[in-house]
Amino acid sequence: MTTPIVDFVKNYADKEHARFHMPGHKGQPFLGCEKLDITEIPGADVLYMSDGIIEESEQNATSLFKTFKTCYSTEGSSHLIRAMIGALAAVTAPRKPLILSARNAHKSFIYACACADAHVKWLYPSKFKHLCCCKITSNDIADALADSSTKPDAIYITSPDYLGNITDIRSISALCEKNNILLLVDNAHGAYLNFLEKPCHPIHLGADVCADSAHKSLPVLTGGAYLHFSRKCPQSYMSCVLNMLRVYASTSPSYLTLQSLDRCNKYIEDNYHRKLKDTVNVINNTKQAIKSLGFDVADTEPLKIVIDISNIPYDIFSEGLCKYNVSPEMCDSFYAVFMITPENTSKDFDCLLAAMRHISVNLPQHATKKSEENIIMPSAHETPLSIRQAIFSRHETVTIEKSVGRICASPAISCPPAIPIVASGEIITYSDYLIMKKYSIHFIDTVLID
Repeated sequence: MTTPIVDFVKNYADKEHARFHMPGHKGQPFLGCEKLDITEIPGADVLYMSDGIIEESEQNATSLFKTFKTCYSTEGSSHLIRAMIGALAAVTAPRKPLILSARNAHKSFIYACACADAHVKWLYPSKFKHLCCCKITSNDIADALADSSTKPDAIYITSPDYLGNITDIRSISALCEKNNILLLVDNAHGAYLNFLEKPCHPIHLGADVCADSAHKSLPVLTGGAYLHFSRKCPQSYMSCVLNMLRVYASTSPSYLTLQSLDRCNKYIEDNYHRKLKDTVNVINNTKQAIKSLGFDVADTEPLKIVIDISNIPYDIFSEGLCKYNVSPEMCDSFYAVFMITPENTSKDFDCLLAAMRHISVNLPQHATKKSEENIIMPSAHETPLSIRQAIFSRHETVTIEKSVGRICASPAISCPPAIPIVASGEIITYSDYLIMKKYSIHFIDTVLID
């Protein structure tokens, strides 16, 4: 498979041009990568108006993912989510779009809705087990549709979620098609799902549009992302999304990230399926080994190991990881999340298992599982202002102790996982205060009422 962006930049760098153009480092090695860091010089094409090397590279990605069209982003899936939601506002104008969304949406969705002035009706599971997890079924959505006097323009789902849970996209897609509703999926953690032995990428399970953070599960530089369109996506909506990519994008895309996305096409073609299969086998064996030590390992998407640590003193667990230089993606008082790719080495797995053995030996004999009553999760809120009204209002920053009863301006978020505890426009409750305290959030922006 060709790598047109990589080849162009390498050829340009090798010729050692006198660079009288941006960037200001002029290719000199301050970090070491500058020689390959260019701007939109002649021949380098233009992201979001591509007709040259970027277009060729995106066509390669389209072929690999087997989509109708795949586009690149160098600003992460957050940029793509803004485009997806912004396009909804364009196709529904002058009416404001209505979206049914699972509550565990990333903060980028909140900000996208503020920019587009979209109205959101939140979907809650029958029982929350964690801020990151919102297991919504097609029956939940069917009930929400039956209870709503207005048909939504889109269903918005995060799958896989931060804890590795995968939503039944196929059944939700069937419901959306029956009701002529768009299905939009934040698949930030699942770019690799298309290349499993049994592919389960959302775009092939019925999503109309899907955003993937390539850098989360593929060997791509931070900020590299894909936007996928299915063959059933309405042409009018797709055209609006492509336009919104330009509206929300920086005019200075990272050519380092573009090269990384371009090079990843060849990586995927060159036996990635086998590498992925072998890695999944190693992960499954590692999960079994961790289970044999007495730990509760969740059933998750293939490239995550998620351990329930609710019955383990947090300091013992974190100190065990530190002792063996193991860095998890996330670790709170309930779950530890380890994200894995074929680029993890056997030494990495050895360190993880050594840490888990150390933790197991040092656990108290009679650990007490935290009561589920202490797992305080979001619930329906009073919403006197829209998301847009709240975010664009005058606001003041207050301590979380003083925030109860006030209207949230910017969402209260711990990153990772960057999932709002309370959304913009909602009245902050005492339960919200307890969750913010749990996640060491000390201040929150609230709407300033004159």
